[in-house]
Amino acid sequence: MRKMKNSGVDWIGQIPSDWDVTRIGYESWIRARLGWKGLKAEEYVDEGFAFLSAFNIVDDKLQWENLNFINQQRYDESPEIKLKKGDILLVKDGAGIGKCARIDSLPIGAATTNGSLAVISTHAKLSYRYLYFYLLSPIFQNYIYRLMNGMGVPHLSQEELRKIQIPFPPIDEQKKIADFLDEKCGEIDSIRSDIQKQIDILNDYKKSVITEAVTKGLNPKAKLKDSGIEWIGKIPEGWDVKRFKYIADALYKGNGITKEQVFLDGNTQCVRYGEIYSKYNISFSDCLSLTKCELISPPQYFEYGDILFAGTGELVEEIGKNIVYLGNEKCLAGGDIVVARHSQNPSFLNYALGSSYCQSQKSSGKAKLKVVHISATQIGNILVAIPPLPEQKAIADYLDEKCSEIDATIADKQKQLEILDEYKKSLIFEYVTGKKEVP
Repeated sequence: MRKMKNSGVDWIGQIPSDWDVTRIGYESWIRARLGWKGLKAEEYVDEGFAFLSAFNIVDDKLQWENLNFINQQRYDESPEIKLKKGDILLVKDGAGIGKCARIDSLPIGAATTNGSLAVISTHAKLSYRYLYFYLLSPIFQNYIYRLMNGMGVPHLSQEELRKIQIPFPPIDEQKKIADFLDEKCGEIDSIRSDIQKQIDILNDYKKSVITEAVTKGLNPKAKLKDSGIEWIGKIPEGWDVKRFKYIADALYKGNGITKEQVFLDGNTQCVRYGEIYSKYNISFSDCLSLTKCELISPPQYFEYGDILFAGTGELVEEIGKNIVYLGNEKCLAGGDIVVARHSQNPSFLNYALGSSYCQSQKSSGKAKLKVVHISATQIGNILVAIPPLPEQKAIADYLDEKCSEIDATIADKQKQLEILDEYKKSLIFEYVTGKKEVP
């Protein structure tokens, strides 16, 4: 049985008797780009020096695709942030705070970072791979959570990072732990990747089911005609193709509802545009946020059957995501939301407007900028295939049932991912605190 001792740090607990506790700043060099407000989109170049940001860290690894590049002058402005093998990148600002990745190689040559990342280089007594796993552990992530509590905009200063305490085994054992966790976490990540691919296939299947139903209907023997629109293809006889502005009875924008205007004891249900992406699926009957209607002037309401579009987003491929409201209360639409009132079957029209052929129209011609916008006018110009009302209802009912089945399967697989993530966290915790010893 391994001899243990109290680490002296509540959230670390017991550690092996031959381990110590040190501060990250004693064993590493931490730096970040200061006073540089970043680059304008027009400053990026096609070839040059890779310019990494928090968006390049996905699932605790660096993604070397879809990079931005800067010129020699910009690259040389901060010589201390020229990246090298063995560096660790840690997100220190914004919603992704605490995410990290390590640099085992530089496949694109020279690279630097923007101001959202801290760069950590370890000294001789600390393995960068061991430190990387410590930063992934629940100890560090819980510390970040406590540090962030009550913050307006999450931010980690270099001074705070230097003070972070870390269990500190001898260097040989650090490398042994890192080797072991590389192997075990690699196995977990491989399983996770397979499950994620299954989820992606199911999501693609769901999109194809929706697009097929809202362009071809449910009768495989129906006579088809050319819609005259490349995105749509052939449609059943008896269907029409119309611009959405001629289908909608009204198209109008919501009015800004700030984070500070959302209350647990609010008197009116509301939706903010970011929630359309992060909190809602296809339809909803109750809003997840409340505000006080007297604070919003002029208030812009939506009601049963109205379709809401997110007017702002980060991805061209998802801009203008739409959801349909099927509740009974009048609710408030926040800024950057476009509300559509109409006389069609709400669920059918929502499925159609969210289908692949309509999304292609929303995304068409838009540049891949940091923030993407779509206007009420652009939404109004979307071409939509419209069947008679009885057929709309039949298609909506079919898609409700079919999509529910697919969503249930996806939810099961998402649960598997959550279990794997929890197992990975516990595995890392046990070995970076010495509670388990590498065989």
